[in-house]
Amino acid sequence: LPFKVELIAVHLDQVQPGYDGTSIREFLEKSGERFEILREDTYSVVTDRLPETATYCSLCSRLRRGILYTAAERLGCNKLALGHHRDDALETLLMNLFYGGKLQAMPAGYTTDDGRFRVIRPLIECAEADIAEHARLAGYPILPCNLCGSQDGLRREAMAALLRDLE
Repeated sequence: LPFKVELIAVHLDQVQPGYDGTSIREFLEKSGERFEILREDTYSVVTDRLPETATYCSLCSRLRRGILYTAAERLGCNKLALGHHRDDALETLLMNLFYGGKLQAMPAGYTTDDGRFRVIRPLIECAEADIAEHARLAGYPILPCNLCGSQDGLRREAMAALLRDLE
C-alpha cells in the first residue's frame, strides 16, 4: 500500500518570562521545511497550580505532551519524535528505582494508550554532551527553559550527579 511521509517541525512557546523565539523562527524559515510554532501559556498554569516547593516537571511535561498530541491530530500526524537522550533515560531509570521503587526505563518508542500515535525517541542512545556539541557545530538556535532547572534540589539533578560520579 502506498503511504505518505511528511516531516513537520513543531516548536512550543510556553510563554515563559523573557522568552524570545526569534532565532528559532528564523532558523526554521531558512530551513525550507514545513514547521509550526505553537503558543500555549503552560508556564502560568504550572506556577499558578503548584506551590514553589512542588516539582514543576511532571505537570509541565504532561501539559506539553497534551499540546503536542492535539497538534499532531490537527496536522494529520500519526508519529511524534521527541528529543529525549541517553542522559534523560538513565536519570529517569534511576529516579524510578530510588524514588518509585520500580525498575522502569523510558521506552525508545511506544504507542499511546488510545492508539492514535506512535511516539519515538530517536536520540535515546545519544549522550547529551554529544548532542550539545553537534548543535553548537551546526549552529542550531538554543532556547533555554526558564522553568526546567529553575528549582533547587530536584531529584533529576541528584540522579545526574550520581551518574557523573559513577562515570
